[in-house]
Amino acid sequence: MSRHFRTLVRNRDIYRLRRLTGVAEHWIYVCCKWGEWTAYDLERRRWIRAPNMPVEEKFMCSNNNQPLVVGTDLLVFGKGDFLLIYSILTNSWIQTTDATNFFPRCQFGSTSVGQKAYLAGGTTDYYDGVLSTAVVMYDSEEKVWEPLPSMNRARKSCSAAFMDGKLYVIGGVGSNREVLTCGEEYDFERRSWRVIDNMAEGFMTNTESVFPTAPPAAVVNNELYAAQHSYTKNNVIKYDKRNNRWITLGKLPEGSHSSRRPGIGFKACGDKLIFAVGKERVLYPFGAVKLYSWVPNEQPPVWNLIARHPSGTSVFNFAVMSC
Repeated sequence: MSRHFRTLVRNRDIYRLRRLTGVAEHWIYVCCKWGEWTAYDLERRRWIRAPNMPVEEKFMCSNNNQPLVVGTDLLVFGKGDFLLIYSILTNSWIQTTDATNFFPRCQFGSTSVGQKAYLAGGTTDYYDGVLSTAVVMYDSEEKVWEPLPSMNRARKSCSAAFMDGKLYVIGGVGSNREVLTCGEEYDFERRSWRVIDNMAEGFMTNTESVFPTAPPAAVVNNELYAAQHSYTKNNVIKYDKRNNRWITLGKLPEGSHSSRRPGIGFKACGDKLIFAVGKERVLYPFGAVKLYSWVPNEQPPVWNLIARHPSGTSVFNFAVMSC
C-alpha cells in the first residue's frame, strides 16, 4: 500500500485526481535568506524547510524575477537562461538551461494557472533593451516551452495575470523608458493581443524614480487585485473591469509600510489574498516575516495575521502552491 501510494505521488496521478475533484492543499513558500526556502502548511499551521537550493552567483539576484509555482513545481529564475525547479514529488532541486525558445532575460511579467506558466516581456539585461515577446508558455506536465505571439508594445517591469480565461500584461516600462499606462490582453482562441488603453493608469509605483515598477498582482474569483507597496504608497487596489480603472480598497497590513522596503509577497491562495512582509532587524531586533490573509469582499480589507517566520526579516522571494 505504501509503495503504491508513493508511486501515485511521484507520477502526479494523485494530484491529477485531486484537481479533477476540486480538492487542493495550500502551501506558502517564502525565501527569507538566499538559497533557503521554507513552506508554511496552511491546513496544519506549521513551517517546513525545503532543501537548500544551489546558491550560485547566477541566482543571487533572482528577486528581479518573481518565482512561479506551476502544478507541483516551484520555478526560480536566475541570470541568463538558468532555471532551478523544485519538485514536491521528489523534494529536490534540478538546475536546467534546457528551456526551448527561452532566452536570457529579467524583469519580465509572469503568472501561472494550473499546470501552465506564462512569461511576458522583460529585458535581456537589467540595463539593456526591452522585449515585446510574450516569452513562452511552460507546461509542467509535458516539460515543454511553447512560444506565444509578440505583444503590441515592448515592456519590462510589468505585471501579468490570468483572468476570465485570458492572459493580461499590465503596465511596465517601454523601450524609450516611458512608464506605460496601457495593458494588453491575450486571447488564446484568436492567438492575438489586444491593447487596453489606460489599463495601468494609477497602477505603477515609484513612477518618479529611475526604476518604476508594476506592483504584484493576484486574481481571486476572476477579480484582479494588486499591492502597491512603495515609498509613497501602501494600498490594495482592485481593477474595475467595466470602467477600466483601478479602485483603492484600503491599506496593506499595519506596519508593512517601510522606506527600507524589506520585500513583500502578494499572491492568491484559493479564495484568499496572502500578503507577506518582513521587518529590518536593524530597526526591529525581534523582527520576523509575517503572513497575512484576507478574503476579498465589498468592504475595506481586514487583514488577519496567520503566521510568523521568526528566522527571517526580509522576503526575497515568495510563492503559493495549491495542489
